[in-house]
Order: sequence, then structure tokens, then C-alpha cells
Amino acid sequence: AFRAAVRTAADEAARDRIVTLGVKPTEPTSAYGYIRPDGDGLAPVGAFVEKPDAETAARHVAAGYLWNSGNFITRAATLLDELRTHAPAVEAAARAALPDDARSIITLTSAFSAAPKISIDYAVMENTRRASVLPVDFAWSDLGAWDAIRDSGEGDFGIHILEDADGCLVRAPEGVIVAALGVHNLAIVAERDAILVCDISRAQEVKRVVDRIRTTAPQHLDFAAPPPETLEAGAMRLAEWMRLRALPLWATLGQSAGGAFAEAMTVDGRAFASVRHLRVQARQIQTFAEAGRLGWAGPWRRAVNLGLSRLFTDYQRPDGWFRARLAADGSPLGDEVLIRDQAMVLTALAAARAAGADHDDLDVRAAVLRDHLSARALENGAMEEAGDQPHQAGVHMRLLEAALAWEGVSDDPAWAAMTDRLTALAVSTLIDPAGLVREHFTAAWVPAGDGLVEPGRQFEWAWLLARAANRRKDDTLRTAAQRLHDRGREGVSEGRQLVIEALDASSGTVRSSRPRLRPQTEWLKAALVLSGSAADGDRAALHSDAASAQRAVWSFLTADGLWRDKMTTDGGFIDEPAPAGSLHHLMAVLDQVAATAGNGGLRGGGLLPLA
Repeated sequence: AFRAAVRTAADEAARDRIVTLGVKPTEPTSAYGYIRPDGDGLAPVGAFVEKPDAETAARHVAAGYLWNSGNFITRAATLLDELRTHAPAVEAAARAALPDDARSIITLTSAFSAAPKISIDYAVMENTRRASVLPVDFAWSDLGAWDAIRDSGEGDFGIHILEDADGCLVRAPEGVIVAALGVHNLAIVAERDAILVCDISRAQEVKRVVDRIRTTAPQHLDFAAPPPETLEAGAMRLAEWMRLRALPLWATLGQSAGGAFAEAMTVDGRAFASVRHLRVQARQIQTFAEAGRLGWAGPWRRAVNLGLSRLFTDYQRPDGWFRARLAADGSPLGDEVLIRDQAMVLTALAAARAAGADHDDLDVRAAVLRDHLSARALENGAMEEAGDQPHQAGVHMRLLEAALAWEGVSDDPAWAAMTDRLTALAVSTLIDPAGLVREHFTAAWVPAGDGLVEPGRQFEWAWLLARAANRRKDDTLRTAAQRLHDRGREGVSEGRQLVIEALDASSGTVRSSRPRLRPQTEWLKAALVLSGSAADGDRAALHSDAASAQRAVWSFLTADGLWRDKMTTDGGFIDEPAPAGSLHHLMAVLDQVAATAGNGGLRGGGLLPLA
């Protein structure tokens, strides 16, 4: 209904009108301003009316007035004409704030802060003779006061405990817990420097409190928000957190004396005993090897060498394949071989080779495993995974990661050939014409499944294809990577700037709005690697994207070297142990930061973040 209303309004706006959407009231309320239409249907605006008292609101509703929704549809030229006539200082500030290199998405420069502080209603709409109103009749709220926020069902935020309390809205910042006992219908809004408690029925009167604050503590009003953390500063903070918190914790409490890595760790620092998956062991070997290569002075070599010994002794079968899992006591749980796990082993071996681990046969071991895999490839270069869904894109993503890793440390041309086969498969088969990676396929390699798309996977594929493009200087791969990134960007929530879990491939609608840690890291890596070959204006935009992704990553981390994996829609977290695999994703972020800086892509080039 909203979309249809905007289309109708746009047709009218094309005739140099400024069209506002007037919502048909469901009840008299003093929460909204009102519009008096001069006629039925789409009609000229007779008058805009400020928020009335309750009695006046009832008369307005009886007389057919509409709620002023604050949505305006108009041509830019029309609005500029009206601003020039009625608010020339606003028009001048808007023009001065346009950036020099206008793109499809324009961010006004700081010059706009010089504009008069006046709403568009006062500046234009109450004075123009071009205003029209279109009555609309869909559910609507402007979320303009705390009672409306509560009624949306999405208003609670942060950690709060309610005991014998109902009808309350509670919002708490990170690091603050709000507890309420025996209260009803309250808004409790805590910020770091101020707390509001009010009866929810009087939420519209908060402005009275603001007026008093203006006199008694003006520093709390309209103060400048601190600038967001820069990409460079955030990277150094993350490196410090990894160096002093995460890596020491996982290299000690997260690895047994015999070398087995923990699958997860509880918030109080206890290793979580469970089935020991091959992929976790491989990823932890890779993580500590990359830490050593990036200059970490901690016990990375011990962690890598013990991990490799356990890998070859406990997981490798006599035929050269690696079994998927062991029991918590280290005994085999069957002999299942998963292709994605073999790929992760290859990547771990490449990382250990690059770091200079104390194993001189890694090249040979990797080549044998690669040849095992190549022998199982289908005619189109694809691989079939074990299990009931054998045709997957994710398997090939892991294989491409391994091939690229080995290309960086070996002169064996077979690794480059493997990279080329996998990138060709991705572009021709795994990525659909709309630029989306579909995870599951039929035996004929046609997309199958329920049409679910994970934005995080879009970003990870973009990261890998961009790396291959840079190595090959291949514009086709670079274009494919940029498109994957752009489609993944559709899964970044506008409000919180977090990558959500899943979208629908056909409609683009949200399938799961829950954010997780891993997709934030993939967004950051993709934006960084693409920035290396971007034009100046696009590079700045990608660096801004990377900075946003880095801030998103921080929202999941704890001060003591652990993390939360799954965020709920209200900003809380699911209470569960920190999965060990996330350490690999965080290390991959620092590795990409170091690579970008080393190529001159960030200020302070040559940065080794863990040294």
C-alpha cells in the first residue's frame, strides 16, 4: 500500500507539486500534526495544523482531517524553487554541501551544518501553494515518542531484568543493566550520561523535561557526538585486543597440553568439551600461523606445531584423507570425509608453511591431498560433498580459499590452475545472473532449495574473487566481485549497520534479521580488498564501508578475548559459549588490514598489526 501511494504521489509530483501522505486517523491523538485537505482523494492542502490538544484532535478527526506523516514526494527542482522563495538560507546551505564528485548516493558535506535549524514543514510546506495531500489508509506510526516505540514491539534494547513489571519500555546501553521491580507502564531509557523515567502515557510531555534541562544542564542538549572510530584506529585497537586478550586466551585455555584445540569456550574461560571437528582444528592452526606471520610474539609456534601433530596423528586416515570428527576423548567417530574440511586443512597447511612452522613436508602433504581432491572433480570442475546435499557452493568457496593460499607460498602451477578452475565455475555456475550466490544446486548444477541468500556469503565470495582478480589483473573477476559485494550490501540493516543473516533471492525481503559475528568480518574483508583497485571516490566509500563493518564487529566482542556469536533482534545476545572458529574470522580481518596497508591502501602503510 505504501509503494502504491508513492507511485501515485510521484505522478502528481511530476506536475511540479509537493505531495505529502496524509494518514487517515484511527483515533484522536495529540501525538501528530494534522492536515486539512481541500477535497476528496488527492487534493490541495487547505492547512497544516500543529499537534493539538485532545479536544481539538477529536474535532479534527470528525471533520476529516488527516495525520501529517511527514513523507514528502517531489522533484528536486520543485523543492529548490520553493526553498529559494521561502527559505533561501536553507537552499544555499544545501547547495554548498554537495560533494564535488556526485554519485548515485550523495552524502552532504559538513557545510550543511550551517543551515538554519528549521523543519521542512515550517520552511516550505506551510508557505507553498504547491502542496497536495494523498489520503492513505495503512498501519503507520512516526515512532515519535516512547509510547509509540513501545507499541511497535521492537523498542526494548540492551540487558534488562523485569520482575512483576508489565507494559514497560526499557533501553540500556552496552555495559549497563536496568532492573525494574513492581512497576507498570513506564519508559526507562538509560544513556551513559542521562536517564529518563516517565509514565508511558505522558511520553508526549518529555519536551517539558528537555526545556528544564536546557536551563539547568545545557551541556546535555545538542552536544556533538564523538566522531566514529576511523578504520585505521579501529584496526590498531582490534590488533591490541587480539595480541593481549584473544590470542593468549585461546593459545592457553583453548588448547590442551597435547595440542587439541577447544571447540568453544564459556564466558568464564572454560573450554567446552564436545565432539572435536576437523574444521576447528584446521582453522585454529591457520589462525596461530597467521598470527606468527603478522608478528605476534606469543606461543604461536607451539600452538601450530602441536596442532599439526594432532592433525596428522588423530585425523588423517591411512589413505591420506582426513576424517571429519573425533569424540571428546580423541577416539575416531567414523571415517566420514567432507570436501570442505579437506579444503580447510589445505589452507591451514599453507598458513603454517608461510609462517615457517617446524614441518618441512607441508608442500608434499598438500600436493597429495590436492591430487586426491582433483581426482574426484566432475567434468565441470565441481566437487560433490558427502551427505544428502552434495551440490553446494560453499565447498568450492573453501577450495578457492585454499588454492589462493597455496598460490601465495608455492611455485607449483597446479595451484594456479586450481584457482582458475574454481573462479571459472563460480562465474559460470555458482553466481546467478542477478549477482547472487545460491548455496544448493541440483545434479545438473541448477539452483535448488528455498531461495535463501546469505549476505555474509556474498561478501566472502566477493573477497575471494577480488583477490583472484588482483592476482590475475582480471577485470571480469573484479566486476563479479564488486557485484557480489553490492548485492551483499543489501543485507546491511540501515539502522544498526549490521549484516543480517538471510534474504530471499527472488524478492530481496528479509528472511532472518538476526545478525551474527562472522558476516560482519566478511563485509569488512570484502570492502578492504575491493578498495585496493577502486577509483579514488569509490575507494573512499569502500573504506567508509569497512569502518562501519569494523564497528559492527566490535559490537560482538567482549573485553576479555571472547565474543558473542548471535545477536537477537532487540540488540541482546544468545547466551552460549564462544565458538572457536570465530577466532579465524577475526584473524582474517587483521590479515586483510595488513595486506591493504602494505599495499598503500591505508594511511600508515606497512602496518604489521600484531608486532
